[in-house]
Amino acid sequence: MKHNLKPFFYFFSGIITASVLFFIFGFEESKKNTIGDSDSFLNPVWKVPAIPDSITFAGENVPLERVEIREYFDRNLTQIYYQTGTMLNLMKLSKRWFPIIEERLKQNGVPSDFKYLCVAESNLQNLISKAGAVGFWQFMPATAPSYDLQLTDKVDERYNVLKSTDAASRYLLEAYKQFGSWTSAAASYNCGKGGFNAQATFQQTKDYYGLHLPEETNNYIFRILSFKHLFENADSLGYSMENKNFYLPYQTRKMVISSSINDLARFAIDNGTSYKVLKIINPWLRGRSLVVSKGKTYEILLPAK
Repeated sequence: MKHNLKPFFYFFSGIITASVLFFIFGFEESKKNTIGDSDSFLNPVWKVPAIPDSITFAGENVPLERVEIREYFDRNLTQIYYQTGTMLNLMKLSKRWFPIIEERLKQNGVPSDFKYLCVAESNLQNLISKAGAVGFWQFMPATAPSYDLQLTDKVDERYNVLKSTDAASRYLLEAYKQFGSWTSAAASYNCGKGGFNAQATFQQTKDYYGLHLPEETNNYIFRILSFKHLFENADSLGYSMENKNFYLPYQTRKMVISSSINDLARFAIDNGTSYKVLKIINPWLRGRSLVVSKGKTYEILLPAK
């Protein structure tokens, strides 16, 4: 039997035509709603963070009126500003670690701004550099013992945020006494007191902003200043976070250890925790046991009861 297919052909052709027109006009409308919108993925608007009129480091003025100083700051601020994942993670970590670091800096007579040097060094993490520097303050193996940080196969106090902050404070106080400013002391933390002194002697100035230094050290203070500016103006610069998103300090109790522990996993279980948690809150414990010599004690943190 012969069928007339023309009505079906016209019907389906109409559906296809309507679908194409709907897609075209719908896409155009979508473009109208997104183009020019700074939040649009298709058409983002990249903004340069404004340089503040003035800024200080540890109470010392930064000469932003000088072209090269302003440009160094501008370049570092822009680069760090757009490392959004890093900045948001640092903000989360800051609630856990800044109170501890600030308290130790204050006790040692070092300005609070040096917590941003710690950020520049390690992103508030116990990192290990390619050169072998370790911890929040990035002490080298050869330097650590001279600042009373113990290094053995069982213990590495560079991972202890309290003791390493005390050690860093001691270094900075020595450098401040030698160079006469906190800014120069901070710069020497990057290139060493010997390296900074050699440049200062040759160029006949100890003023960081007047010295031509290796490029990493030239940028170093401006990285620190960038972190300071971003942290202290987070909301106005677009880094907004609710309190629930921050990482809070660990709730712990201290146990003074005066004798060796042969099995840290057993020790953790006997004290109501796990080996994993014990290592997280005591990263300076580097082995599965702890050797305590006669007359020596350690403070181990355990979860609060």
